[in-house]
Amino acid sequence: QVQLVGSGGGLVQPGGSLRLSCVASGVIFRITTMGWYRQAPGKEREFVADITSAGSTNCADSVKGRFTISRDNAKNTISLQMNSLKPEDTAVYYCHAVDVLRRDYWGQGTQVTVSS
Repeated sequence: QVQLVGSGGGLVQPGGSLRLSCVASGVIFRITTMGWYRQAPGKEREFVADITSAGSTNCADSVKGRFTISRDNAKNTISLQMNSLKPEDTAVYYCHAVDVLRRDYWGQGTQVTVSS
């Protein structure tokens, strides 16, 4: 059973930076895509960014140019470098992964709060 453990959230001032990390453990079938979603109170969960095992990345328009996703395939880990953070980025950030059988896995969520 695959488990995703995300970390790195916290409280940061507007314009500041945070780096989120996620590690996949218990992997039996190869992970193809890993990424991040976020959910703010009263809003639906939304896509943030993802990356394939080949290194292709995709980012939501709202974070493009500010967030960068990276991956270490050998370690089944991803990171999300978040720069120029805005109050609108405040949300619980969830790590997400898909294996070669197209099964979805979700992390427990890590809180990111951007406030002065």
